[in-house]
Amino acid sequence: MQQTEKTSNPGLCEKQMPEAAAGEASESVNLVFPELNIENSELHNGSKLLKAEFEPSLRKKFAFARKKAFATFVSSKEVIPMNKKSTHWECCGQMFQEPVDIHKHVARAHEKEILPHTEAILRFLESRDKEKKQQASTGRPGGQNGAGGTTGQETDSSHLLPDTSHINFDQLDKEPGEVLLYYCYCEIEDTHSVCAWQRALCQLLQLTGKVRIANEGINGTVGGSKTATGLYIEAMLSHPSFKAMCKEDFKRSDGGSYCFPELRVGVYKEIVPMGMDPDKLSYKLAAIHLEPADFHKEVEKFLSEDSLALKDTILLDCRNFYESKIGQFKNCLAPDIRKFSYFPDYVDTNLELFKEKKVLMYCTGGIRCERGSAYLVSKKICKEVYQLKGGIHKYLEQFPDGFYRGKLFVFDERYTIASNNDVISECRYCCTPWDQYRLCTTQNCCQLVLSCSQCREKGHTACCTFCQEKGQRLTDNSVPACVVEKEECECTDTRLRVPIDTL
Repeated sequence: MQQTEKTSNPGLCEKQMPEAAAGEASESVNLVFPELNIENSELHNGSKLLKAEFEPSLRKKFAFARKKAFATFVSSKEVIPMNKKSTHWECCGQMFQEPVDIHKHVARAHEKEILPHTEAILRFLESRDKEKKQQASTGRPGGQNGAGGTTGQETDSSHLLPDTSHINFDQLDKEPGEVLLYYCYCEIEDTHSVCAWQRALCQLLQLTGKVRIANEGINGTVGGSKTATGLYIEAMLSHPSFKAMCKEDFKRSDGGSYCFPELRVGVYKEIVPMGMDPDKLSYKLAAIHLEPADFHKEVEKFLSEDSLALKDTILLDCRNFYESKIGQFKNCLAPDIRKFSYFPDYVDTNLELFKEKKVLMYCTGGIRCERGSAYLVSKKICKEVYQLKGGIHKYLEQFPDGFYRGKLFVFDERYTIASNNDVISECRYCCTPWDQYRLCTTQNCCQLVLSCSQCREKGHTACCTFCQEKGQRLTDNSVPACVVEKEECECTDTRLRVPIDTL
């Protein structure tokens, strides 16, 4: 099997030791940077309490387990651009160029996250020791733990990387490509090991994109050659954490690795940023899932001349305003919100709107509806709540000329994908039909703008008048670019964060 490309990193363990050697070599694993040693940790007392929970034989392996956990955590923060020439690490809103800097940061700021991962490794070693003793007493070969699952896979998933010996990697860029969109809500205990496996898998297959991992599951969109994405799906389905997934859970569209500037794989609290603690609002509360064909029938009924259905039903778009602006289901309710994290506040502000209503929810791929419908269901005010399984993506596969009109917004360099020729939005400046987004050209603004070709030729390339005037001043005065944390734009300053809607 071809080895995954690794960046030389002197801050990690001197060698990534196979778990089989953990017991024999736990004393010989040393880190280059002394500030990472457990004795210098601010949470030394917490480490002592954790060590006390284990048998003396396992306490000797504590240093090895912690250092492996530390290395895995650091690896999960690594960002490798497409050119693979400027690897860096991103954590807590900061960028680190040198290994020593990210290691010092993690040692200072993330010890509380390292300890649970250390415990997971020790628990695995404990179960393996018990299994070995059982094998010795019974003479039977092992392979599975008492719960029926394979042991050690959460700690070291390298054996789950696909065989690529038959692939000519030099030819991958010349093959047709595609983008995969998927998610899976499931319980993942060892998130950082899954994160390391995902990173190694994507690097091996030369995929770019974004993958979010949390205790509640995984959410990803990756691009590459069709050969690579096919192997990626096979690897995902072979991983024990994602055994509930099937090939149909992966939404495919034309594209490739060029659709993303880099590969980002990380561990988060939520796999979709709603701002609600998954422990307090579980995905298990989600609404009833409707297959695209059933959802199509419900929308057809909703759009019929039956005025009672119109009065009794809400067709709710869970996406952001810039997504629904260029494509949506006819007669839907599309909240004018900028982020999905505003959705809970939107529901709370408009509770009367949903009272005793039948709600049909949809989003791009289905993941936002999982959490959004769970929140709506938790309010116990709706008569019924349903969500489109697989989202608009799956609906358009079956009904390209159905009730969804316009483009489908996607979060990559393509911005949109199309299944019909309808244009439902217009140029911001001249109001001609237009649905091709571009980034605002003014420094420090990351808003999207709909500006037609003719208006762009006239210099109208900003998202609003404020940005247009600011951009002109910066150009006229030759003001050098500055770095700011947030965009400066009246588009966000004047927009109502949570609108009040009526039907």
